[in-house]
Amino acid sequence: MIRTQVYLTEEQARDIKLRAKRENKREAEVIRELVNIGFKASQNARGETTGEALLRLVSLGEKLQVKAPADLSSRIDDILYGDE
Repeated sequence: MIRTQVYLTEEQARDIKLRAKRENKREAEVIRELVNIGFKASQNARGETTGEALLRLVSLGEKLQVKAPADLSSRIDDILYGDE
């Protein structure tokens, strides 16, 4: 394991302390569990990362033979939002 230091609000520290006491665990263990829960919650319903979702979207575009303008990256604002 790697030791690290983080700043918590008083409310977060209190909640962690209470949860650790209630579950008869060390505070560090509670924090690790909560970090894991946060990581899992940040993944979408398919259980994939943002990068995996983007790659899946690219694959779908290739499958449907979607063609983008050659100058898309330089005109993205105009294409998305119209001329200003």
